[in-house]
Amino acid sequence: MYRTGKLVLALAFIAMTAACSNMSNTEQRALTGGAIGAAGGAGIGLLTGAPVAGALIGGAAGAGVGVLTK
Repeated sequence: MYRTGKLVLALAFIAMTAACSNMSNTEQRALTGGAIGAAGGAGIGLLTGAPVAGALIGGAAGAGVGVLTK
């Protein structure tokens, strides 16, 4: 299970970085903020027993902050 999680994370990272080539700066910040927020939210959610909810909330918050950041 641990190995599969690492593989999924690596593939997600590769897909994210490859997908950013034709995006505007705002779109890149939203994507990056969402990814960082989802990872942080999942980590906090894991500690509190709700990793999926934490990832969803963190991802949405991170994307919102990414869009608003200049």
